[in-house]
Amino acid sequence: MTENLPRPARPLRVLAAMSGGVDSAVAAARAVEAGHDVTGVHLALSANPQSFRTGARGCCTIEDSRDARRAADVIGIPFYCWDLAERFREDVVEDFVAEYEAGRTPNPCLRCNEKIKFAALLDKALALGFDAVCTGHYATIVVGEDGTRELHRASDMAKDQSYVLGVLDEKQLAHALFPLGDTITTKEEIRAEAERRGLAVAKKPDSHDICFIADGDTQGFLAKRLGRAEGDIVDESGAKVGTHDGAYGFTIGQRKGLRIGHPAPDGKPRYVLDISPVNNTVTVGPAESLDVAALTAIRPRWCGSTPAAPGTYTAQLRAHGGETEVFAEVVDGELRVRFTEPVRGVAPGQAIVLYDGTRVVGSATIATTTRAAAAV
Repeated sequence: MTENLPRPARPLRVLAAMSGGVDSAVAAARAVEAGHDVTGVHLALSANPQSFRTGARGCCTIEDSRDARRAADVIGIPFYCWDLAERFREDVVEDFVAEYEAGRTPNPCLRCNEKIKFAALLDKALALGFDAVCTGHYATIVVGEDGTRELHRASDMAKDQSYVLGVLDEKQLAHALFPLGDTITTKEEIRAEAERRGLAVAKKPDSHDICFIADGDTQGFLAKRLGRAEGDIVDESGAKVGTHDGAYGFTIGQRKGLRIGHPAPDGKPRYVLDISPVNNTVTVGPAESLDVAALTAIRPRWCGSTPAAPGTYTAQLRAHGGETEVFAEVVDGELRVRFTEPVRGVAPGQAIVLYDGTRVVGSATIATTTRAAAAV
């Protein structure tokens, strides 16, 4: 592994977002080593400044800010803590709650990258005279001979995070640095590098799940925000098979926690097929009814120019999911996708990210799906 990045033709003024974890700390150190003028910043996103990591699995606690400050001291760069809690609440947390209330399944990490790290943070950085924002994401930016920038997958596919960066547009990519994706690097090597650099976060566990839900109980979090709303669980024929305390507590493809007191007639497991906030009903059925042949996605964001013509791409539908081949085209500002083979567990609200090889073409939010059975 090569730790030394090529020296830039012109050193940049870089604002390194430091979460308090090992990835962002090593990214900041590499940016310094590459010759850039780096300043570290920790984003205070939690509305509870007294929260600690004990029992938490996020990246926004007061303990994380202290870990980030200690890492900045070791690296030898200035460090600040910026309070973006109100912006984060409005653009990420409230959006998350509203999406679930509407029967959709959002990805708050994409929303945070779009609205916070590469909008609120980047706008403030540029206003202060910085050239770029640096993060610890595992992704690669390839600069063409004409100066155009492309977002590509990281070298370590096991840690690739290009999916959650698929919302970045051309302007945002022009001011982004991802030092961990620019070299052949695995997570184990990152931890070893952090230890060699004397960074105490070298052995710190990775953050998990949703940062603003410390205990990982998404359903409990939503219940506190939206309240109890009892409704029916029905099968595909409309027959009632159970009840629930809130449709927002379910996701498409969910199998466990359905609280159905008796098995299906065929004895096979049942899955959540549909969530209707209008009548507060959750529909369940067999696994094969989850098969999706096509979808329509809205609010596309392109990592470069809009695709000029329909074409074949690969698509990723969740942060840790695999790729599937699709035919995609833009019609009246919407992304329309047909799958070569049916896929399961596709839910409105999720993001679909298109790839051309390792290059990220862009992303969009899934609005509607067409079941494979209906498409026949």
